[in-house]
Amino acid sequence: MLTIPGPASRFCDGLSRRSFLRIGALGLGGLALPDLLRAESQSASPSRHKAVIMIYLPGGPPHQDMFDLKMEAPSEIRGEFRPISTNVPGIQICEHLPRMAGMMDKLAVIRSLVGAVDAHTDFQCMTGRLARNMPPGGWPTLGAVVSRLQGTVSPAMPPFVGLEPRMQHRPYNAANPGFLGVAHQSFRPKGEGKADMVLNGVTLDRLADRRGLLASVDRFRRDVDGSGLMGGLDAFTQQAFGVLTSSRLAEALDYQQEDPRVLERYGKGDPKPRGDAAPRMLEQFLIARRLVEAGARVVTLAFGFWDYHGRNFQTAREDLPMLDRGVTALVQDLHDRGLDRDVAVVVWGEFGRTPKINKDGGRDHWPRVATALLACGGLRTGQVIGATDRLGGEANERPVHFQEVFATLYRHLGIDVTKVTVPDLTGRPRFLVDDDRQPVAELI
Repeated sequence: MLTIPGPASRFCDGLSRRSFLRIGALGLGGLALPDLLRAESQSASPSRHKAVIMIYLPGGPPHQDMFDLKMEAPSEIRGEFRPISTNVPGIQICEHLPRMAGMMDKLAVIRSLVGAVDAHTDFQCMTGRLARNMPPGGWPTLGAVVSRLQGTVSPAMPPFVGLEPRMQHRPYNAANPGFLGVAHQSFRPKGEGKADMVLNGVTLDRLADRRGLLASVDRFRRDVDGSGLMGGLDAFTQQAFGVLTSSRLAEALDYQQEDPRVLERYGKGDPKPRGDAAPRMLEQFLIARRLVEAGARVVTLAFGFWDYHGRNFQTAREDLPMLDRGVTALVQDLHDRGLDRDVAVVVWGEFGRTPKINKDGGRDHWPRVATALLACGGLRTGQVIGATDRLGGEANERPVHFQEVFATLYRHLGIDVTKVTVPDLTGRPRFLVDDDRQPVAELI
């Protein structure tokens, strides 16, 4: 492990950490990330790239208590919450999402998301696929595919960053790069990942020497490697050296550099994990924006714990206002910074909840229909897509499959799902979604 001592600073997990990579100023001519971004914005032809921020709500949020309230249903189904009008005539959402209601023109709600299974896992949200009949190695995540196809925007910034913590319920972290391999795993800037971002008494000259030695050894190993693993390790090594010789990633993670007014808009989250899932870290919404602005193509994060088998309404009264604040702060920030056409945002969980409230005041698993929220990315917002029946249990108008949302995100990134493939471990070309899944036309 490589470390350089530095003054203590505070990062998103609330722990005091040594500062990241002060030698990075050498690699950037003394420029920090804000200087680079400022210079870029003032240049005649700024470097722009498309990106996706995916907000995963582990546990399965209650769709009928958020975006699809059923006021005509019996009391044991409609629940305690009331709808409020939004700034788009005819669209109503939950009273505990007032900030979203105030910017519904910048949001799009899918009320008829289908294709889920009854499994507490991030796999479908992150890959678009089910963990069934998989090719050897397994299906890769969206971020891994984008990393493989488009690579880095900057050598100092991984194309795919995963902010979600290692959760107690391990299937919430089940998704991985699959058959694309470790080179396209998400970079995790927490715990062990932080330790890998800094040098320990190694100068840049010595680092270059070590890189040269490593390359010479790898050339020998590559001659006898028939698996393609070394090619993946080349990309992995190149990314590692890029991170080590620049402060760009560390600067992006240091959200305290933001204007105090921006920090206030996002607010402070709660670092304590909820249930067996994730904490409610509002700061991660801001970090996600900083990461895509600095060059990440895909950023994923997990927020809270939504498996409300009991105390559905009491718990939702705590969680919904925080989600409301984080999502709206991010969306408004992207618009304010001129990134609203470059960065697409999607918010969803693995399935919906039962129409009927159980004896414990909760809702149980319901994979037949769920909801998704999308924003920015040049998508057509200010609309609701699809509908469920009177009880909120079935999609009875315009069912939208998870893979259709993935096809939409790929299209935003400039990837044509009808033509582009990635090779699996046998060399067989694999399409990114099933051949009958197209982008959601209403969003384009």
